[in-house]
Amino acid sequence: MGDRLVLGVDPGTAATGYGLVRKNGDSLALVDHGVISTASHTPLPERLHSIYKEITGIIARHHPQEVVVERLYFSSNVQSAMAVGQARGVVLLAAAQAGLPVYEYRPQEVKQSVAGYGRATKEQVQELVRMILGLDFTPKPDDAADAIALAICHLNGKDWNRE
Repeated sequence: MGDRLVLGVDPGTAATGYGLVRKNGDSLALVDHGVISTASHTPLPERLHSIYKEITGIIARHHPQEVVVERLYFSSNVQSAMAVGQARGVVLLAAAQAGLPVYEYRPQEVKQSVAGYGRATKEQVQELVRMILGLDFTPKPDDAADAIALAICHLNGKDWNRE
């Protein structure tokens, strides 16, 4: 299958990482990446609205074919898990409104796909993302690198010929 552009998103209320990766044939290329940051003193509804507006803007600018998000996992910190779930919800809403399919992967699946080891460190994932994409810089911060890794995991794992 030809050219594919995937938006990976690592959701959080303080920092939502995003990464757009294009696959053409066997080659992968980083198109854009960054972090949507919100201030902790801002009320939660405004923070979620900001994340939603930024994600819809990224989708409108780049026109990805799919969105990939980290699958929510249970955490011992319920408050943190709830916040991630809420940020994740606005990302899912933005994707649904754009008519884009959403795929989900657990952190261990992403690490296994990118680093070959499900318990790889953040630094190992960042370095392997740099190597896989042939970048002359290491993608930072962690949230953006994780989002890029999500997109790589999806692009390398999906068999487009079966659709």
